[in-house]
Amino acid sequence: MTFTVERATTADIADLRQLYYAVYGPHYPTALGTDPAEMSRLIQDPDTLWLVARGGPGDALAGSAAIHSEPGSRLGRLEGLAVHPDQRGSGLAGALTEALCARMFATDRLDSVYATVRTVSAGPQRVVSRHGFRPLGILPNAVDLNCRESLALYARHAEGVLDRRVPVPEVPASLTPLLRTVEGSLGISYAGTRATAPKPAPPGPTTARLEMIEAPAFVRRRFQERFPDADRWFYPLHTPNILLTPDDGGFEVYAYLNRVGGYCALVTAHPDPAVAAGWLEPVTRTLTRAGAGYVEALVPLDHHGGLSAFAAQGFIAGALYPAMRRDGDGFHDYVVMSRTTEHIDFHGVVVDAPLQPFLDSYVSAWASTYLPSREVAS
Repeated sequence: MTFTVERATTADIADLRQLYYAVYGPHYPTALGTDPAEMSRLIQDPDTLWLVARGGPGDALAGSAAIHSEPGSRLGRLEGLAVHPDQRGSGLAGALTEALCARMFATDRLDSVYATVRTVSAGPQRVVSRHGFRPLGILPNAVDLNCRESLALYARHAEGVLDRRVPVPEVPASLTPLLRTVEGSLGISYAGTRATAPKPAPPGPTTARLEMIEAPAFVRRRFQERFPDADRWFYPLHTPNILLTPDDGGFEVYAYLNRVGGYCALVTAHPDPAVAAGWLEPVTRTLTRAGAGYVEALVPLDHHGGLSAFAAQGFIAGALYPAMRRDGDGFHDYVVMSRTTEHIDFHGVVVDAPLQPFLDSYVSAWASTYLPSREVAS
């Protein structure tokens, strides 16, 4: 069957909503496929390329996908990849993925594109793998659809980007298995990076009382006032919608909470993330009560203290994104640290062969963090 691939228009919104419902049912957790106002904004956004495919009886809408970016970030996110159940196996998912990447990289506006891929089957992993994406890690319990699902992180880099990574002198030793796995996946080297002991955990609070402010417009304005310069924070494509602060107002933690998907991303803290490092336990507990069964943070690989602080509170390095952020002529690597308060069940997870080492690495790291070591009596 022949399909026509073209840019989405606002006239497609009704058909797009029907497509996402047919693919995901009523539980799709992002506004891209459910909120007409947000869909209209993204379709008209100059930093977003949204493609649709039509074909078959009545030239029906058969597939959809988009790459979304932000001004100045040079990083894109492949999202909303959906093919109507009647057209599965047609190669349409791959055609949309390749068309998006080819067009976006041709503009020289992006250094890399990432995708979070479902693990309920190997099909989505193979689609992105065939089109230049390589696995970077596993995100356990990352989203609540019909049930808690784990996602896989994949990325595709523009030519030459991985060769310009800024060297990292040392990392906490617990990250060594993940670094070795990334080396094998991407063919890069961390031979010059030493594995050292974690930094001492910051002292915990004398009181754990936190106030959570859930007022998206207010939080967005205050965030922009606190961080007018994007160099002081980096969490692309996540705009904070909640704020957490202790009774004395000593710091402010900004986060993005998705109640539908049951997940939260810790974006940054003011005046400095280090000030809030000792509060990670009550922050996570507060977010759990608010409905976040999965909490993640993006930490620079060269921030040894930050990585140590998250690890001390049960966060596990599940993914590593090399060359994620451009800095002059070089690129910085970032680690996805995550913590889930819900039972992790990998029985239903299906991983393609290239992703398997990342799942093994995560399981080993989880066991080292949460299972007691056994002493053998002689």
